Amino acid sequence: MADVGVASGSRKPNRANQTGNARNRSTTGESTVEFVDSAESLGRLLADLASLERYALDTEFHREKTYWPVLALVQIAWREPATGRVRVALIDPLRVDVKPLVGLLDSPALMVAHACDQDLEILRHVCGAMPRRIFDTQIAAGFAGHTTASLASLVKSYLGLDLAKGDRLTDWKSRPLSSSQLAYAASDVEHLLDLADKIKADVGAAKRTTWVDQECQLLLQRCSKPVDASRSWWKLRDARSLRGASRGVAQEVAAWRERKAAEVDQPVRYVLPDLTIQAIAHRPPATVDDLNAMRGLDGRGVRPALAAEVLAAIERGRALTADEIVAPPSEDVPKEMRAPVALIMAWIAQVARRERVDPGLLATRADVAAFIRDDPGCRLVEGWRGKLLFEDLRDLREGKGALTFGRGIGPKGCPHPPQPALTRGSARLTRRLGHPGSRGPVGHGIPGCALRLGQAQSRPREVGVAFRRRSRLLLPPALGRGWDKPSRDLGKSGWH
Repeated sequence: MADVGVASGSRKPNRANQTGNARNRSTTGESTVEFVDSAESLGRLLADLASLERYALDTEFHREKTYWPVLALVQIAWREPATGRVRVALIDPLRVDVKPLVGLLDSPALMVAHACDQDLEILRHVCGAMPRRIFDTQIAAGFAGHTTASLASLVKSYLGLDLAKGDRLTDWKSRPLSSSQLAYAASDVEHLLDLADKIKADVGAAKRTTWVDQECQLLLQRCSKPVDASRSWWKLRDARSLRGASRGVAQEVAAWRERKAAEVDQPVRYVLPDLTIQAIAHRPPATVDDLNAMRGLDGRGVRPALAAEVLAAIERGRALTADEIVAPPSEDVPKEMRAPVALIMAWIAQVARRERVDPGLLATRADVAAFIRDDPGCRLVEGWRGKLLFEDLRDLREGKGALTFGRGIGPKGCPHPPQPALTRGSARLTRRLGHPGSRGPVGHGIPGCALRLGQAQSRPREVGVAFRRRSRLLLPPALGRGWDKPSRDLGKSGWH
């Protein structure tokens, strides 16, 4: 392992010596950084890591011209048990086979990483394994009031340090790596363990450690699944607008493209452009000449061998039955429910602020739509999301609750902007109107209007919308069937 002379304190590393297998180390600053470029040095590194309870890991890669990511660097950081000093190893996969990392990944040790979904994909592809347990600092920070935070912002917030800045378009396959590249690569992992400790303390104080564990485990499960080629057509721009046989054709041709791209290790767009698949789905060609005339090919045509495979995929798609088509999950709701979904999302954002949870982590528009449709497997009915949202959303859907928008009273008697809150009956839940920075309910809020979701009496499965002012319940005419008749006295306000 060759010393690369990176000092974590100064962030101004010396020019790297990236050759040789010497086990020299720089101990300037708080961390030791080493460059691993041989099987022998990798073996010694893995021996040092064998008894650890946790380690930090990151990767650098390229995939602009390939289907599979090309791994260019692996960064690992750990703390020496005896001295407490942080050590960083930069492993060069262009010079050494990194498959032996499977021993570390398959150990009980916890892998700490930041936004590691792509790292997990690369490890699964290159090493054939993924870690048993992970702690993703971006996910965990989402339970401590941070919204999709970058590593640099979290390190600055929790540790007061400025990470080395890097060029996102840098060529990680170039050798030798520059001083700035080495500093950037090391900074991605050298503070992760300290950062994880700080975030864990915040999450633990909020009693949400199990929530973080659940989300990290779900991420592992998602990344452990291979790409389902039958779902590749979902990525097409107009996938959800396709109907009938066009769906089957799009499914089979896109699946063929996915498998072929993986086989030849080229981006899917190199094999067959999206625009061409869309054109094929709308008007399937019957001959090679018809295929080569499709939009998106720009006169290049398709090689005869591949053209035959595409035509065969088209025929398989035409033969698919409705049950064999893997339809994309619907993200839409009935037209009359789009406004309520938007308002519910506003209320969920308020809940997220109150609970100091990343709104994007708590629920998406698709989640709310799935709940309103009562889809099986909806994320909002179980786990930590269900604990925060299910009871209130259920009461909204069953007409037992309403969303109110009123101006509450903030600290020192100052009004703060209108915020969504849930009410049941005539009582406003003031605990939901507390100022975001307060420790408990403040004021009673000035009554505003309310949005009520409920099931119409004549059609139990249909969800309706109602707006309420004071004691009157006003219903849009299109949704008034089966409900109490709305008052005709709208005054000058009209519908809102």
